[in-house]
Amino acid sequence: MKTVIFMVRHAESPFRFGQERTRKLSKQGELDAKLITDIMGKENIDIMVSSPYIRAIQTIEGLSSNNKLEIQVFEELKERPLKGNYKLPDEERQTAIKRSFDDLDYCLPGGETIKQAQTRVIPLIQKLLSKYEGKNIVIGTHGIIMTAILNYYDKKYGYDFWNSTTKPDIYKLTFLENKIQSVKRLWKLVDNPLFLQ
Repeated sequence: MKTVIFMVRHAESPFRFGQERTRKLSKQGELDAKLITDIMGKENIDIMVSSPYIRAIQTIEGLSSNNKLEIQVFEELKERPLKGNYKLPDEERQTAIKRSFDDLDYCLPGGETIKQAQTRVIPLIQKLLSKYEGKNIVIGTHGIIMTAILNYYDKKYGYDFWNSTTKPDIYKLTFLENKIQSVKRLWKLVDNPLFLQ
């Protein structure tokens, strides 16, 4: 029996140092969240879950309201921290993300490796696939943790895939038991042939 997970990467949210959990969507992010609701309105949604971060929840709130479904929040779905509690220049951030997908055991001081992120999030994904087999599940998520999840199931999803995603973004993952059968990007009209089946 096929189970579908819709990974919804959060919309634009202005970076505010020290407010990783609480920062909200920008005005553009709010407009894009409405588009998410419109695009996903064509899908039959059974379950909604999210990262505990406000921007992820806000991105799927309209969909939750339209479907009269409660958003279940799971700490395991939080974004992967790249470094301890201090600022990271953009160039260093990009380099660290690339290296962490080349070496799943690599991270900056105080950060989390991709392997550690997978260790915390994959049991939850497997639990959702088992508990809601045959259902359509929406997950409010983030770019790196979404890519880490995909990477666990198929190694072709790494830095280049992450770097091609947008805020927001939507990926439809079709599973048969615990194996990905297909991945389709719903946010853009044209799928990326490098990564999508």
